[in-house]
Amino acid sequence: MAVSRRGIWGWMLFDWAAQPFFTVVTTFIFGPYFVSRMASDPAVGQAAWGYGIAISGLLIAVLSPVLGSIADQTGRRKPWIGFFAIIKILSLIMLWFAAPGSNLIVPLVFFSLASIAAEFSIVFNDSMMPRLVAPKDIGRISNIAWGLGYLGGMIALIFVVAFMAGSPTTGKTMLGLDPILGLNPALGEGDRATGPLSALWYFIFVLPMFLFTPDGARGLPVRKAVGVGLAELKSTIVEVRQRPGILRFLIGRMIYQDGVNALLALGGAFAATMFGWATAEIGIFGIILNVVAIFGCLAASKLDTMLGSKVVVVISLVLLAIAAIGIVSTGPGYTLFGLLQLPGADSGGLFGTPAERAYLGFGLLIGIAFGPVQASSRSYMARSVSADEAGRYFGIYALSGRATSFLAPFLVATVTALSGSPRLGMATIILFLLAGLAVLLRTPYPAARINA
Repeated sequence: MAVSRRGIWGWMLFDWAAQPFFTVVTTFIFGPYFVSRMASDPAVGQAAWGYGIAISGLLIAVLSPVLGSIADQTGRRKPWIGFFAIIKILSLIMLWFAAPGSNLIVPLVFFSLASIAAEFSIVFNDSMMPRLVAPKDIGRISNIAWGLGYLGGMIALIFVVAFMAGSPTTGKTMLGLDPILGLNPALGEGDRATGPLSALWYFIFVLPMFLFTPDGARGLPVRKAVGVGLAELKSTIVEVRQRPGILRFLIGRMIYQDGVNALLALGGAFAATMFGWATAEIGIFGIILNVVAIFGCLAASKLDTMLGSKVVVVISLVLLAIAAIGIVSTGPGYTLFGLLQLPGADSGGLFGTPAERAYLGFGLLIGIAFGPVQASSRSYMARSVSADEAGRYFGIYALSGRATSFLAPFLVATVTALSGSPRLGMATIILFLLAGLAVLLRTPYPAARINA
């Protein structure tokens, strides 16, 4: 079935709609606010935030394959995306009530619900891809869609730091303006409003996918599909063991995606703890990363077509490992664990110290790589399965991205709590990136090329 250009763009706009949640809530605004201002101690805040991510990741890992298999039987994906959109939107609205000094558990629960709903929606959206585009175009479309997502996230982030989130000390936004709608910086209202903002953004921009992108044919009723889907999942798990190339890819992705998720979720909070960055610095850092990420995805869309998804993922993991080593080895006056001293006083303004500028430089590597590593992993999988099995295999794919997703944040949180050192906690992420890279290097491309 030929899909219209409007239908393809509707599918790609899903990433545009979904990304601001990850950008302004998880990574750059609400997450650092939770760690540095809601909690009485940043180490306690980072540990709590890490545990919240770990718990939601565990639930995502357990349920994604089940839902993917059921979706294959019901045939249609849009009703599932709509159901989880309601949960995500309502949960994000509730983040508005996360005032400084209030109980940490309640916002963590709603953040976790929003994360779970977001990830389940991604499973169903990704599984639509093999039906929409030819295999030769999958890598290009996947990377362009991911780039659109980062553009959307960047626009939302710029809006937050320019007009919503004011400094607690000056009361002004990055542009020197009073926050819109009378948002009170002393109460973190600009940071908390990122939840409702992300909810509204998602509601508006997910509509083109519902209106223009064709869905699969209607299959079994939901009640019957549950039983058949669970049986199908069991057989799929057995089947994967008989397809060693796909199994190896899923194991490698399980490991490296855990590190990628933790790096994205905790990187902004780590910078807030290490350098005392406020919303303006973290926001600018996030904007720079998103600008670089857009160009990284556009370049990767061409490389994926010319060289294949595996080459793009390998290059991206190497860059992310270098960036992670650089970030955890940088502190006031030094980088690379003190091997390189960074003389010079604070020049004032944003990123005023040499150490902050070094951190920013390593962050650029993250910006280049974190979009392509995920977009080309998605196209790697899509090229390795047929359209008819996409739902259950993208459910397993989501499992591989989340099966141990609680582990990296859990280790970061636990090492941080035991040692009192956020730096030592963040260092555990490097192990996941390097181990996943080692597995991927021995994986065929496409992954279905080897069969037992």
